[in-house]
Amino acid sequence: MCGALGGVLAAALVAPIVAGAGVASNTAAGTITKLPPPPREDPLPEVTRLVDKDGRQFAQFYSQNRQSVTIDQVSKPMREAIVAIEDARFYEHAGLDVRGTIRALIANTQAGGIRQGGSSLTQQLVKNILVNRAESDKERDNAQVRSIRRKFTEMRYALALEEKYSKDQILERYLNIAYFGAGAFGVQAAARRFFGVSAKDLTLGQAAALAGAVRTPYSTDPARGEEQREKLQQRRDLVLDRMAELGEITPVEAAAAKSQALGLNMRSEPGGCAESAYPFFCVYVQHEILANPAFGHSRADRERRLQRGGLTLKTTLDATAQAAADKAIQARVAAEDTEVAAEAMVEPGTGRIRALAASKRYGSNPGGKVTGPNTTFNLPADTAHGGGMGFQAGSTFKIFTLATALAKGWKFGQGFDTPGVFVPSEGFTDCAGKPVNDPNAKIYNASGEGKGGPYSLELGTWKSSNIFFMMLEREVGLCDVIRTAKALGIQRADGGKLSEVPTFTLGVNEMDPLTVAAAVATFGARGKYCKPVAITEIVERDGRRVEIPPSCSATVDPAVADAVNDVLSGVFTQGTMKGQSIGRPAAGKTGTNNNYTSAWFAGYTPNLAAAVSVGDIRGSYKYPLNGVRIGDQTYGSVQGASLPGPIWVDSMQQALKDTPATDFTAPDMGRFGGGFTPGLREAMAAERGDVEYEYWYEDENGNLYPEEDDYYRGGPRDDYYRGDPRADGERRRRRD
Repeated sequence: MCGALGGVLAAALVAPIVAGAGVASNTAAGTITKLPPPPREDPLPEVTRLVDKDGRQFAQFYSQNRQSVTIDQVSKPMREAIVAIEDARFYEHAGLDVRGTIRALIANTQAGGIRQGGSSLTQQLVKNILVNRAESDKERDNAQVRSIRRKFTEMRYALALEEKYSKDQILERYLNIAYFGAGAFGVQAAARRFFGVSAKDLTLGQAAALAGAVRTPYSTDPARGEEQREKLQQRRDLVLDRMAELGEITPVEAAAAKSQALGLNMRSEPGGCAESAYPFFCVYVQHEILANPAFGHSRADRERRLQRGGLTLKTTLDATAQAAADKAIQARVAAEDTEVAAEAMVEPGTGRIRALAASKRYGSNPGGKVTGPNTTFNLPADTAHGGGMGFQAGSTFKIFTLATALAKGWKFGQGFDTPGVFVPSEGFTDCAGKPVNDPNAKIYNASGEGKGGPYSLELGTWKSSNIFFMMLEREVGLCDVIRTAKALGIQRADGGKLSEVPTFTLGVNEMDPLTVAAAVATFGARGKYCKPVAITEIVERDGRRVEIPPSCSATVDPAVADAVNDVLSGVFTQGTMKGQSIGRPAAGKTGTNNNYTSAWFAGYTPNLAAAVSVGDIRGSYKYPLNGVRIGDQTYGSVQGASLPGPIWVDSMQQALKDTPATDFTAPDMGRFGGGFTPGLREAMAAERGDVEYEYWYEDENGNLYPEEDDYYRGGPRDDYYRGDPRADGERRRRRD
């Protein structure tokens, strides 16, 4: 009855006035009494939050800083204050404050235009709804234009809303949609922005200040300066006086609240990745969303959902691992250096990205320069996720040739004699069946020396012999090596086609650390490759949850993976990383590129894998890592073991400090034992100046090595000669 009477009364009262203003009275009456459906309410723009694996927020996106709350999550003083100052008869009228509206219409008619506002809270809600759903500047302007026609539309919609919702429901919607200034939309965001509290905890003075800000959010924006803060305090005091006048509080309570300072505790609400604690991980997630059709049909739709959708994205980020990677890099590479280091950490068996770190800060340099302490490239990732062109991966790619050889029947200790220089003039065919030989190329070992000699599968890996791996790649087939790499997710950082050339095994393709880390994680998971994943769960604004499972496949025979792990573990005990350890079983491979254009280390445990790259951001070919000062150290040349390796060791130690150590599965010696490399024993003995051994030691596992030779002491991964047919299998003493 109240609603109907209010509408009829309003029509009866305003008709003569608007008629005098040139609008037919019967049209005006009909306009109000024949109510339209309530205005369509599009979802309010809400903040999208990124949280780490433990639920801690580290980034947010928004077009409007808003977090909607229910009416019972707003303090009583806040509810009373907003009603008192904006619409004192809110709980009495049916959507229109007739006296206020008539007063405003009379003044506006006499002035020949809009000069006074008489809108109820419900009318203000209507205006905000129309602005929120506007899809163009024209629609937005129409929703806010100061005209009598718009006021009639607003009044009709207000009456319709009053029929649809209860008073508390209308007030709740108003408190969530209103703009309070300082970039805060809705009472919850305003409470946090102005006072650092939740809406349910707002005191009388705080509530009065926010209620006073709604009418003039720009002139009372405390973030703008002292003048605006003074105006905000004046508005607060006005609200308190009004509340006392209406009997909501006593004059004594009003005076006490007015005697206090505003008590502002302005809290910044950074949006986007540049202000995130973990910007490179944030950028990766952002690109994942913008490129994934699951978040919208077009990029514009996906951008809108990210900025307005109110999602909570639970990510895979591990704050401990991230801090470890950041610290290890920053300890050795300065943000101001033109050389950059980047690291990605991935969990074997799930593909969950645990950390993405780089030596530079995320953001633009002054003047948009390439050099400087900042970068807008997501250095640990590929171009599809905001990264750059990457760096050549170097000898880390020898892992794929090793795995291919073991899968094709090669055994521990098996190898061949190598020349001092290798020319790939024959025997190399790409995956299209086309010969890709290069008779003009000359391949030397990593340090450029022409020394050749016999190498076994293990020794060639530990010493990272380029010539041995070129010959091994030719032996097992270039295309098969490429297929192994692709099965482990290898693709160029720039998204282009892999270069299928003889030097593929030497890592001539430009890569990003995340792709390489995910690839080597396959071996830590005993042959299960998992695509890198950054989001594990999406929580919609209404609480609905969508879990994102790992995307994994068995790409390498578990027994082959075990054998690879066994060989690569020796890199730490007998190879290029000898003397560097993380204090638990680990495997990995250094990567030092030709002419020192870049350097890498990629390694893993059963629990965590990581890859570190170092190169010059100005261009690795033009600026090789020779005679450079990086951080506080000068390097004659940067190799995989001299800078990326130590970063990897330090970061992995800290990232895994609370994780129990896990052993690799021992290799199947029945399948992989028994190899032999002619001349290797004699070459190694001559290299050390040792006497020739006639007797061999067989341990409890059946592994053979010279009994007194400390160089080989330590088990099967240290023995170059296991399976030597000259070993008689009995434990004997060495002959002097």
